[in-house]
Amino acid sequence: MNPKISLFLPVYNEEENLDRMNETIFQAMEKLGHSFEVIYVDDGSSDHSLELLKGFAAADRRVRVISFRRNYGQTAAMAAGIAAARGEVLIPMDADLQNDPSDIERLLAKLDEGYDVVSGWRKDRKDNFLTRTLPSRMANWLISRIGGVPLHDYGCSLKAYRRDVLKGVNLYGEMHRFIPIYAAWAGALVTEIPVNHHPRFAGKSKYGLSRTVKVIFDLITIKFMASYLTKPIYVFGWAGILAFTVSFLSGLLAFLMKFLSWPKHADFIQTPLPVLSMIMLVLGIQLILMGLIAEMLVRTYHESQDKRIYTVKARFNFENKEEQEDDGTDRINGISKNFKNLPAPFVFG
Repeated sequence: MNPKISLFLPVYNEEENLDRMNETIFQAMEKLGHSFEVIYVDDGSSDHSLELLKGFAAADRRVRVISFRRNYGQTAAMAAGIAAARGEVLIPMDADLQNDPSDIERLLAKLDEGYDVVSGWRKDRKDNFLTRTLPSRMANWLISRIGGVPLHDYGCSLKAYRRDVLKGVNLYGEMHRFIPIYAAWAGALVTEIPVNHHPRFAGKSKYGLSRTVKVIFDLITIKFMASYLTKPIYVFGWAGILAFTVSFLSGLLAFLMKFLSWPKHADFIQTPLPVLSMIMLVLGIQLILMGLIAEMLVRTYHESQDKRIYTVKARFNFENKEEQEDDGTDRINGISKNFKNLPAPFVFG
């Protein structure tokens, strides 16, 4: 039978931490009294991590292991864990012992209050302030402002999701940290709680400042998808109008300078304004055409795969199962209906 909880962990060269990590996970999970599974996703480790994981799987059938042929990154490992999970509640976490499995009980308790996503907040973070904590705070502030889901710690892997809020979520780049935003788009209730954060027990961090740039690029993608996924002509159209405006003003100023000597006299060959006017005119035409192409691609994307541009929270008096599930988002038995006494800052949908 499918377990109640699916816990999944990306693993990359963590052989020094895995024995202790696996032990603390089982101690915490067995106290909960729920059925569970632990999925380790080996992300192409070059040390002995995979051998240790195979040993865990051989010793306990509740442990399942996925091994990648090479290192694909944390987002790919998270996507594999989500795809393999069979539980009603999905909980990702890191395998470096900095997350505390004992916090899972509090995550589940918060879900029982009626939320669909509970995010961990490393309030007392045990990392270098200048290279890890400060850039993280800046990134979290920016993500919260642009994504519309105010969380203190998007980078904390320890989160709890109801299974149905991850339905249809496809991850690319560094998108795993934006899953709460995807869930909020689908009408999920999102909140966060402080969780423990421990200093790294062994090994070294796989993350650096270079990830900040990647996160910014992915954040631009998130903003575009949130605002213009079904109407890309709006962003390309406004950019085209801006280009046309600059073209018109440049051409007008060049005309005034040549024929009316205002603000001073200058022939067309004495000023770059005519060239700028033509360049911006061509650019504006290209942007409008790109917007039209994007509109056709969006329509092809949705219509060829029978994708809906909306999500349904629940249906009533729909006796036909095909009618119930025609958009794959029937959530009558999934997302909790307990909407009472929810703290306003973290309620979405």
